[in-house]
Amino acid sequence: MHLLKIDDVSYSYDGVVNVLDHVSFDVEEGAVVGLIGPNGSGKSTLIKNVFDLLRLQAGTVTIDGVPHRTPAAKTRATYLSSNDYLPEFLTPREYLRTMSSLYGIAVDHEQAQELFRRFAMPGRYDHLVEDFSHGMRKKTQLVSALVMRRPLTVIDETLNGIDLEALQIAETEFRRLRDEGRSILLCTHDFAVLERLADRVVLLDLGQVVHDSPTSDLLAEHGSLSAMVFHHLGHEATD
Repeated sequence: MHLLKIDDVSYSYDGVVNVLDHVSFDVEEGAVVGLIGPNGSGKSTLIKNVFDLLRLQAGTVTIDGVPHRTPAAKTRATYLSSNDYLPEFLTPREYLRTMSSLYGIAVDHEQAQELFRRFAMPGRYDHLVEDFSHGMRKKTQLVSALVMRRPLTVIDETLNGIDLEALQIAETEFRRLRDEGRSILLCTHDFAVLERLADRVVLLDLGQVVHDSPTSDLLAEHGSLSAMVFHHLGHEATD
């Protein structure tokens, strides 16, 4: 079953330049899909369309079979953005309580505190976010998603700025989400993470899907995801 279905989505700013040009791909249930592409390729614009942060201009997006703009769809998915913006006047406990109330679910504070301990933030669950470093805020975002455990989690460069140990823990937890039948769309420039984790990789460039293939096939053909991307960009430069 397709948990996220993006069908023929196009988007332009001021009606001049197509940032997205007839983009279509799916994220299946129980899968990790990598979304990669050069800066300016349309990745963040696509994600904002998925979450109705930008009004869809053309095409359709469904989450778990229902239109993405409906409350039912929005409660099925969570979005971790590339910035580290969190309400500084809240503690993580208060933040998770607020988020869980919006989703209509109960929050497991014991699980959250255990994740804080594993992410090397013991005792910080009841401290104000304003005192947190960039890396701590990123890890708080990750903890929120891991506690909420929505059917679909979309991550837009949230892994930037966390330490290697935290990255390893995050990968372990992402595999656990997948094993539970949940799905992740992971947008990152860290190709090594995707080589270890992603079932499939979508390469977006100039607003179009260039590749949508199993990670194993791309690695067998190119040796690495970075080689695949550079090969593509090299052809683009000479065409």
